[in-house]
Amino acid sequence: MSANPAIRHDWQLDEVQALYALPFNDLIFKAQTVHRENFDPNEVQISSLLSIKTGSCSEDCGYCPQSARYDSDLTPEALMPVDAVLKAAQLAKDQGASRFCMGAAWRQPKDRDVERVVEMVQGVKALGMETCVTLGMLTDAQTARLKEGGLDYYNHNLDTSEDYYSEVITTRTYQDRLDTLARVRDAGINVCCGGIVGMGESDVDRANLLIELANLPKHPESVPVNMLVQVEGTPLMGTESLDPIIFIRTIAVARIMMPKSRVRLSAGRNNMSDEMQALCFLAGANSIFYGDKLLTTDNPMTNHDLALFDRLGVYSGGSSYA
Repeated sequence: MSANPAIRHDWQLDEVQALYALPFNDLIFKAQTVHRENFDPNEVQISSLLSIKTGSCSEDCGYCPQSARYDSDLTPEALMPVDAVLKAAQLAKDQGASRFCMGAAWRQPKDRDVERVVEMVQGVKALGMETCVTLGMLTDAQTARLKEGGLDYYNHNLDTSEDYYSEVITTRTYQDRLDTLARVRDAGINVCCGGIVGMGESDVDRANLLIELANLPKHPESVPVNMLVQVEGTPLMGTESLDPIIFIRTIAVARIMMPKSRVRLSAGRNNMSDEMQALCFLAGANSIFYGDKLLTTDNPMTNHDLALFDRLGVYSGGSSYA
């Protein structure tokens, strides 16, 4: 047990189900109270995400148009030149982002690819931004190289509960994901790890995903919560849409369970009303992905986000783990 009684790694299913079952107003009040104890309630950290290598992935993730197994009309693109990535990073910084995230559609990168990514990381850091990459599974040597290169965050989502995982992905195991997270954490790189809701999972699966995250040896410094973006040609196209209130409850429960983590609104914001996003901020979300694309799916335009921030009286800022 942590010396800080607010930080727990021993959550049980019945406790988390009880949080989800609270009257909505009570749950939001509890989450907002926790949020105010740990963060400025009117500050939202902004990250920008760029797909630096698109498509032709050998994995079979049922939500992902980048899988080579699905006909999603996505045009594959090779790893981008470093100067093109840095140009995009400068633009993101100019638009208010404090962290630049780079995603590559690999099951696991080759060592030579990691060297190219390290060049990108070093260039982005030279712009004064935090860096994050998501490259798939890593070896110990690759993880050490990224740490040596100055990487701040590594993203590797659990996606869903262990029980539901095989309904979505069969080409790597849940343990593979946990092993990658352990490598990253042990190397001293901040962990960005969350999941996707709305993939047909049950209430228990959503609770168990949050339990997996909160009961890791250290809470992820950043917890992206994604709403499934349905893409033609992927197996999850046609999945029944998740009730927005359940999504907001998931944000609130994540905030309560991981009080010092950045909880990020990630994929799916293009399908969320301003009012839904406002409730997510009230529930404890304090980070967003920003820009018109989130890897390969649409995201709200930057100007729209800024207008929403202005209407809500929130501002962009903050970066490092609280």
